[in-house]
Amino acid sequence: MTVAAERQDEKLVALPAGTAVDANGLPVSMPERSAVRFLNQATFGATPSDIASVSSRWRDGWIQEQMVMPITQTNWDRVRALQTAWFNAQPNPASVSPIGLPYELLDAALWQSFIASPDQLRKRVAYVLSQLMVVSMEGLAGNGYQNPLLAAAYFDVLERNAFGNFRSLLKDIALSPAMGMYLSHRGNQKAQYDADGVTVLRQPDENFAREVMQLFSIGLVQLNVDGTRKLGPNGKEIETYSTDDVMGLARVFTGWNWQFDTRDGSGRQAGNPGATSVDGASRGINSVFCECYRNAMVMVDADHSPEAKTFLGTTLAAGTKGEASLEAAIDVLFNHPNVGPFIGRQLIQRLVTSNPSPAYVARVAQRFNNNGAGVRGDMKAVIDQVLRDPEARSPLNITAPSATAGKVREPVLRMTGLARLLGLNQEALAWNATRTMNMSDPATQLGQSPLRSPSVFNCYRPGYVAPNSKAAELGLVAPELQIATETSVPGALNYLQAFMAGGAPKTSGSVAIDFTPWLGLAAKADAAELVSDLNLKLANGALSGTTQAAIAAALGGSSANGASAQRARVRAAMLMVTSAPEYLIQK
Repeated sequence: MTVAAERQDEKLVALPAGTAVDANGLPVSMPERSAVRFLNQATFGATPSDIASVSSRWRDGWIQEQMVMPITQTNWDRVRALQTAWFNAQPNPASVSPIGLPYELLDAALWQSFIASPDQLRKRVAYVLSQLMVVSMEGLAGNGYQNPLLAAAYFDVLERNAFGNFRSLLKDIALSPAMGMYLSHRGNQKAQYDADGVTVLRQPDENFAREVMQLFSIGLVQLNVDGTRKLGPNGKEIETYSTDDVMGLARVFTGWNWQFDTRDGSGRQAGNPGATSVDGASRGINSVFCECYRNAMVMVDADHSPEAKTFLGTTLAAGTKGEASLEAAIDVLFNHPNVGPFIGRQLIQRLVTSNPSPAYVARVAQRFNNNGAGVRGDMKAVIDQVLRDPEARSPLNITAPSATAGKVREPVLRMTGLARLLGLNQEALAWNATRTMNMSDPATQLGQSPLRSPSVFNCYRPGYVAPNSKAAELGLVAPELQIATETSVPGALNYLQAFMAGGAPKTSGSVAIDFTPWLGLAAKADAAELVSDLNLKLANGALSGTTQAAIAAALGGSSANGASAQRARVRAAMLMVTSAPEYLIQK
C-alpha cells in the first residue's frame, strides 16, 4: 500500500477533529489513532516520539528507516556486561564461580532491549521469530553462566536475520549452538552398528530434523499458496513428510559441535566451556572458551553419517560431506512451496491478526516467493507486506472491525507497551538490571517471558481454539488465549498494578515511573479526558464510549488533590484501560 493509498484509506471513516487536510480533503499527517495502532503491531509499544515519526513519515517511511537502522547493542554484549557487573558486586569476585551467575541476567537483557532499543521493528520481528523457532532457557541443560549466553547469542541470530533472507535464517538457526543444545543435535553422531554391520546400536538423534520441518519451515500438511490445506484424491490432507524423511534428514545433522575460539594464542581447543569465567584468567579459567556459545557450530567429520541421505524427494549420495549435506538440506527446505504460506501466516498472526483471510496469506506468501525482483525469502519484503497489506491497514479495523479481525494482546506486549508509554525507554528510568526478571509465573507475574517457553511449541500454538468460547463458535483460532487461565488473568493484573506503583516483584523493587504527562488530567473532577487520552495512546481509540464512561465513573467525580492522589488516579485509569476487552483484543 502506497502512502497515497494510505491517505485515501483514512477517508473511509470520519477523520478525527482537528486533522489537517490538503486541498483534496486528504490528511496531511497520519491520524494519531492509526499511528498508535500501527506501532502497537510493529513495535513493543507506542511512545510519543514514535507516534510523531509515523504520523509525519507515514508507514512506508518509518518502516524503511527502521530496516536500515543498525543494531544498537547485541544481546550477547548486554549479558556479558550484566555478568561482569554481577561479579564486581560480589564481596570477593575472584573466588566466585561463574556457574553461580543468575540465569535471569538473560531476562534482564531482553526486557531492556525490548523496552529501550530504538530499532524496534527489528526487535519485534526477532521476538516473533523466537516464538516460531523456539529456543527456551527452560530446556538448555547448562548452568547460570552458559545458558544466558547461549540464549542471548540465539536472539542475536534472529535479530541479524530479521531483515535478511529466510534461507540464511534457517542455516544460522541450524548451526546455532543454543539450538544445537535445545534440540540435541550438538554432538549428534552417526549411526553405530554391531559387528555384523546390520544391527543398529545407535541412531542419529532426530529431534532437530523433525522440528525444523514441522515448526520452522514447512509444517505438517501441504498448503496452497493462500494457506489452505491441499487435499489428495481421497479428500484427505497430504502430509509434508514421513518418518523416513525425518530419519534421512537426521543424518544431515550429525557431526556438528562446538567451535572453540583460540584467540588467546595458546592454540588449545580443549577445555570445559561450562566453567569458563567472564573476564579472563583472574578467575582461573581462560575466558576465550565462552565464544563457543555464539560461534556457529563446526563439522567433526568423524561423527558425520557417511550413508546416503534421502528426504523430501531428494537423495544425497553416500559419502557426501557434512557441510555439503547441510547446504543441500537447507536448499530443499527453503525452496519447498509450503514455506511462504506456512511462515507468512504465522507472521501475520503474531503481528496483526489471528485469523487472516486466505487472500491476505496469499499476498504475503507471494512476496516471500518473489520480492518483485526475483528474490525468494526476502524478509524485508515479507514484513513490509504483512504490516502494510490493505487487510491490515484499513482504519475500519478501528471504527468498525469485523468479528474475525484482531488478536489477543499477549502479556509480554502488555508489559512493554505500558513500560514504553511510561518512559522506561529512557535511560534514567531503566530497571536495576541485576535483579531477577523472569516473569513466567502465572500466579504472581505475567505468565509469559521471552525465551522462556515451556516447550518447542511456544507458550501457545498458532491453531489453538479456546473451548466453549464465542471464537470457537465462529470457527476462529485465538492462540494467546491458551495462556489466559483463572490463575494467569488476575496474576498479570496484579503484577501490572504493582509495576505501575513502582514496586513490582522481580523488577528493581523501586521502578521510577514518571506520571507527569497525566497529572493535570487526573486533577480534573471529570476523568473523561484522562480516560480518552489513555484510550488513544494505549488502545488506539478502540475503547467504546460505554467502556470509557464506565472507567471514568469508577475513577470518581471529584478532583484528585496533590501529586500522590493524582498518580494513584492515573495508575487506576491505566489498569482499567489495559484490562478492557477492547484493549486486550488488539484490532
